[in-house]
Amino acid sequence: MEERKVTTYEHGTVSSVTWQCDGIRLGHAVSSFSKLLSHAAGNRNDAVRMHFGLKGDYRFYYKQLERSFDLLGGHHNIMYSPEFDIVIENKTYNIETFGVQFPKELFIQFTVNGNDALKRFAEAIISGRSILLSDQWGAIEPPIQQAIDQIIHSRYTGDLQKIFLLSKSVELLVLCADACTVATNRTEAFIKTRTDKEKIIAVRDLINEQVQSPPNLSQIARIVGLNEYKLKRGFKETFQTTVFGYLAEQRLHLAHRFLRDTGKTAAEISLELGYATPQHFNNAFKKKFGITPAAARNNP
Repeated sequence: MEERKVTTYEHGTVSSVTWQCDGIRLGHAVSSFSKLLSHAAGNRNDAVRMHFGLKGDYRFYYKQLERSFDLLGGHHNIMYSPEFDIVIENKTYNIETFGVQFPKELFIQFTVNGNDALKRFAEAIISGRSILLSDQWGAIEPPIQQAIDQIIHSRYTGDLQKIFLLSKSVELLVLCADACTVATNRTEAFIKTRTDKEKIIAVRDLINEQVQSPPNLSQIARIVGLNEYKLKRGFKETFQTTVFGYLAEQRLHLAHRFLRDTGKTAAEISLELGYATPQHFNNAFKKKFGITPAAARNNP
C-alpha cells in the first residue's frame, strides 16, 4: 500500500509518501519552508522507529528520553518508546527525512538474537523502557543511501512490493545497527567541529546533486572551504569510503535506475555518466552488480 500527500502550511510545504507492509510503515518526507519554525509531532503507537536524516539541519527534543539532539543531514539511529512526542526546530529551510516503523513484537523477533547492542536494545523494549540504540548517531553511508533510494524509486506493486519492502526494511535495520555500533566505537581524528562536519556533508550533497558531471577534488575543496587532505580524510572517516569511491557507487546505481526506467542505451548512459568508454562502463557495472547492463534492463 502506497500513499502520496502534499501538505501546505502558511510558510511552506511537506511532500510525503508512505508505504505499509506486514505492519511495517515506511515514510519519506521532503520539507521546504520560507521561515525557520518549530513544531510538535508524535503518536501513540507502541513501535520501534528507525530515523534517517538525509538532508538539512534541525534540532529536536524527545520527551520520553528527556534529551535533545542537534543533527545535520546524513545521520540515523533506532529509537523506542511506548509513546512518541518530539518538538522539532528547523535550522535550514529544506529538510529530507526517511523512516521505518516496526511493530514492537516484530522488531523483537528480528533482533532478540542479534549482536550485543541489539540484544540490550531488545531487552529494554521488552521491559517497556524508552531507549536509543546508540548515543552516537550513525552516518548515511552509501549502502544505506542506496537502499533508501531503491525504496523511493521502486516500481513494484502488489505482493512483490510487500516482499521488496520487507526485505529492504530488514536490510536497513542490519545496516543501521552495524553503523551505529561502528559510530560508538570510532574516535574521530579529523572532523571534530560542527563546521567541518557541515562541510563534509556538503561534499556528499554536492556529489549527489552532480553525479553526472561532478567537480574535481580541488574544485570541491574550494567550494566547501576545506583543504584537500582534510576533505579526503574527513570524508573517509564519515562515510567509510573515499570521495571517488562514493561517486563511483552513486554513478553505478544511477545507471541501474536509467536502465530500468528509461529507454537510454548502455552507450548513452556511459557517455552521460562520464565513463571513458562503453566497455569501461560495462566492466564496472558487471563488477558491481554481477550482471551486464543488458541483463539488468531485461531483468529489472
